[in-house]
Amino acid sequence: MQSRALTVRTGAKRGLFDLTDECRRFVHGGDDGLLVVFLPHATAGLLVMELGAGSEEDLFDVLDGLLPRDDRWRHRHGSRGHGADHILPLFAPPSLTVPVVGGELALGAWQSIVLLDPNPDNPVRTVRLSFVPG
Repeated sequence: MQSRALTVRTGAKRGLFDLTDECRRFVHGGDDGLLVVFLPHATAGLLVMELGAGSEEDLFDVLDGLLPRDDRWRHRHGSRGHGADHILPLFAPPSLTVPVVGGELALGAWQSIVLLDPNPDNPVRTVRLSFVPG
């Protein structure tokens, strides 16, 4: 197995961060297998989704409806509504697996591998990429 850690600077605002190019470079030229992307953080998640067509705003609208950024949460340290960030793994898990065929990600035409970070309290995230040959 090959493995590599990425540092993603997410800054002081919540957002979506495209990891697709880094993932492509990591598996490029290899064999068939699986790319495992893992995020060792409790308040962020990983998605496979389309970017750039308005989906980003829609996603945050849905998240804000499901997980309001208010003071209803028992977990209250950090910025307002931070407790909602700890429920995020229910909707955006900390890991995902993508097939790799002939050293290329087997993603659909509009799919991207995305880090979802709704928590403005952590400006830097670590992502672990692991390739398991098949």
